[in-house]
Amino acid sequence: MTLTELRYIVAVARERHFGRAAEACFVSQPTLSVAIKKLEEELDVKIFERGANEVTMTPLGEDIVRQAQSVIEQASAIKDIAKRGKDPLDGPLRLGIIYTIGPYLLPELVKHCIELYPRMPLMLQENFTTKLLDMLRTGELDCAIMAEPFPDAGLALAPLYDEPFVVAVPASHALAKRERISAEELKAETMLLLGNGHCFRDHVLEVCPEFARFSTDAEGIRKSFEGSSLETIKHMVASGMGVTVVPALSVPAQVPDHLRYIPFEAPAPTRRVVLAWRRTFTRYEAVAALRNAVYACKLDRVTLLS
Repeated sequence: MTLTELRYIVAVARERHFGRAAEACFVSQPTLSVAIKKLEEELDVKIFERGANEVTMTPLGEDIVRQAQSVIEQASAIKDIAKRGKDPLDGPLRLGIIYTIGPYLLPELVKHCIELYPRMPLMLQENFTTKLLDMLRTGELDCAIMAEPFPDAGLALAPLYDEPFVVAVPASHALAKRERISAEELKAETMLLLGNGHCFRDHVLEVCPEFARFSTDAEGIRKSFEGSSLETIKHMVASGMGVTVVPALSVPAQVPDHLRYIPFEAPAPTRRVVLAWRRTFTRYEAVAALRNAVYACKLDRVTLLS
């Protein structure tokens, strides 16, 4: 067996689809399928059950894929050790980041990384928390910036900052002139939410749990609407369709005339943003450098954590 074959079965296990796995591995589907069939014949076991619409792992296949992930990670660690012996800040750092942080942190973070660590370019991947956790486990990412809480994946964590939430309302709204708003007052409003998969959606529903019921039945469209991104939802708010809750870093320096951002009454709801990486990742100096680059950013609306 080869590392390439092991990467193929890990990709199929993650995507549950041969075509998407082939795209992720940058090979043709026949190439990937033949390699996996060869591996199954060599091991004399069936790793995958091929269904009409989805591929599933056999019970034995689950154990094989788990071990394959570990082998791939260990093989990658050998390269990392070699790099570390030369210069841990020399070479790309594969960074994942969730959608509700990326647009507001990355522009300045990338700029500081280029200035401070010119030989350590960031290879960026924006995605949902669950996807980033999978990519960390399989070694496709070195580290990720995410918001707690998320499932314990045995990762090392370094807290970065606590970020308060604020309420976005149309400038013409009755609440627009308020200095502070309570979560209780939002119960009477039409709430605009991010779609399923966004962890920030869950954070908002923790603040306003009464809106959870509207996101799961047809009647809910009268009371809550879903958007694909925070910026899309902000435009919906500006057009008078409702109100929303956003993280403080997403508030622009110059607020458009048609929007108002209002803080919550104390204690304001917040989220904790952390940097996560595999405990076996050997370039710890690169992780520390990335954290320093985050601290070099101008983050006035958050509380930095040492």
